[in-house]
Order: sequence, then structure tokens, then C-alpha cells
Amino acid sequence: MTNGKIKNRKKTLLVVVSVVLVIAIAIAGLNYFSVQNLLKKGNAYNKVEIENQLVPQKDENGNWYFTTDGDFKVMHLTDIHIGGGFMSKGVDEKALNAVATMVTKEKPDLVIATGDIAFPVPYTAGTFNNYSGAKAFANLMESLGVYWDVTFGNHDAECYSYFDRESIAEFYENEDYKYCLFQSGPEDVDGYGNHVVEVKNSKGIITQAMIMIDSQAYVKDNIIESIKGTYDNVHPNQVEWYESEIMRMDDENQKIDVDAETVNSLAFFHIPLVEMDDAWAEFVENGYENTENFKYVEGIIAEQGRPVCCGYGEDDLFEKMLELGSTKAMFNGHDHVNSTTFEYKGIVFSYGYSVDYFAYSGIDKLGSQRGCSMIICKPNGAFTIDKYNYYSDRYDIWD
Repeated sequence: MTNGKIKNRKKTLLVVVSVVLVIAIAIAGLNYFSVQNLLKKGNAYNKVEIENQLVPQKDENGNWYFTTDGDFKVMHLTDIHIGGGFMSKGVDEKALNAVATMVTKEKPDLVIATGDIAFPVPYTAGTFNNYSGAKAFANLMESLGVYWDVTFGNHDAECYSYFDRESIAEFYENEDYKYCLFQSGPEDVDGYGNHVVEVKNSKGIITQAMIMIDSQAYVKDNIIESIKGTYDNVHPNQVEWYESEIMRMDDENQKIDVDAETVNSLAFFHIPLVEMDDAWAEFVENGYENTENFKYVEGIIAEQGRPVCCGYGEDDLFEKMLELGSTKAMFNGHDHVNSTTFEYKGIVFSYGYSVDYFAYSGIDKLGSQRGCSMIICKPNGAFTIDKYNYYSDRYDIWD
């Protein structure tokens, strides 16, 4: 090869490298300004005026609890899907607006978001940065001044994201967030965010417990399993932790009232249990008629292909719930166009409405799946579930 050809190839390589570098710098700059604007947007909302707002405290076990002899209002949100990049600016702002609108209207005592707060998929959001989506949501909730909590979804910390689950968990535990009740949970239990928020009456009896569980992500933390959607299950030591928490709360109640029954609890996580798939299959096989085990309440299953995208393995969480008799309902997300609520073997399974404007192709043009669930916990341990569509007359739409 002549010197001239070598020089020409070097020049070509230099031009290619220069172009790539310029593009990378341009994208980094666009993302920086997009993130700054998104964070400012999150900080721009007015505080929600809640009369006699309940303020939680921490008990000797380090668990947050609220005290009330009246109703306790929980808003369930799921799958916010904030891209956090320059390519998702418009839909990210719509997601923040939707959350702010519903929270401002409902004035809940506690907001629980069951995963996929962030969606930093580079070919659609233009970024790998999962911190920016979490930060935007945190800024929003702190601006609204409403107590909030989260569980992890599969997209909150993908294997290709800048930050892992531990880092995002540490972020949510930031003491600067005075309204955030997230806790990473015991170090000897798998996952991040396994913790309990309690509601007590003036006597100190736990009338309702919200149990947050990390439903994990993929069976292996790699991009192949992420693309395939091979979802994991709740791990055995998490089930053991769940049982120990129920027993602890039972003991605490019985110290105050020896006749106290098993504590009432509700569970919140992202990926539905295998039993949700089993239950729906039983309903379908019976011609969409109730069975001895299954009682339909409301909503639809509209996912294409696999109707319920649960974990691919098995776990004993549902069996343990049946055994202990504490948890009366489970709330999850993950499948954005599923909205059904039903009862299976005496326990309620409830999909939350998604907020997502972004993750599913064309979902920003849809509306039937977008909204929130309001769970009213009664002083006697009973509860009600009402689901509200974002585009109903109930809300003033800001986008």
C-alpha cells in the first residue's frame, strides 16, 4: 500500500471519528438542557392543599406509620415512564402533568407508584440516564407536598442504564426528600425497597399495612433477557421477610389488644404474580364466567400475545398470603393496557392504570388505560378501590 493511500485512510478515519465525536457532544448537550428543563418542570407545580394533612412518624423498628381514626387515602400510580432524554421531552412533560393533575384533585394521604418511574431507552429517549427520570418524579412529588413511596419496576435500572438499583434506592432515600417514605429494606433480603408503611389508630393498633415488595426484573441481568422480557419472580427470602413482617405486626397489635386478629395488609409491587395469569386463564376457559375461585370486578385484559406478563418461574408469595390471611389485595402494574380487578381465592388482584405516554408504540394517542386507583382504607381494616380515568370529567386536563 502506498503512502498516499495510507494517508487518505487516516484522513477518512479522522473525519469519521470527528463526526462521531461531534454527534456525541451534541447529544450530550441536548440531553443536559432537556434534563435541566425537565427538573425545573417538576419543581414548578403548586403545593397541594390538604386540610389536616397526616404526617408520618418512624417507630422503634424504623418503619413509617400514620396515625388516624378516620379513612386513609392511598393513590396507586404505575408505569410513569419518564424517558429523561432530549427525544422524550414532550411525553415526559405530559406524564408529569397527568400525575400532578390527579394528585391535586384527589389529595391522597399517600401516593404509591409501583415501578417503571423511568424509561431511559436510548433509541427512543436519547439517553441511558435513569437518574433523570427518577429525579424529575421526585421533584414533582416534593413540589406537590404529598407523601409518596415507590417500588422498583424492570425499567427503573436496566443493565445498560447509568445507575443500578442500589444507586437509585440510595437516591430515593435522600433525606432532602421530606415527603418520600421509600426504604431500601433489609440488606439480607433480595431486592431493594422491601418495606412496610403502617396506618395506626389512636390506640396504637395497626389497622392497615402497605407492604412494598421488589418484584425483581429479569431472570438474568443482561440485555438479552431484557429484550426477551424473561421476567423474574419474588425470591424465597423475600417471602420469608413478608411472613416475619406480618408476624411482627400481629405481635405488636396483640400487646395492645390480646384479642386482636391478624393485621390487615395490602401488597404493592410491579410485575404481576403467576397466580394472576392462572386466575385469568381460569376465567377465560370458563367462557368469561365466574368460577368458584374467580370473581370478576371490573376492567379488561388488553395485552397482545401473553395477556399477563408475569414472572417465568414460581414463588410462594401467594401461598403464604393465603396461609397467613393478612393480605386482602395486591396492586401491580407492568402491563400498561391491562386494567382489570378481580378476586381470586379470596384475595383481590388489581392492575393500576398506567400513566405511560411513551413506552408502548402509539400509547400517547390512547387514553382508556391512563389514570389512577384510589384505595380508601377504613378504620376497621376494610378498603374500597375506585379507578379513575385521566380523561374523565373528574380532572382538568393540563396537556
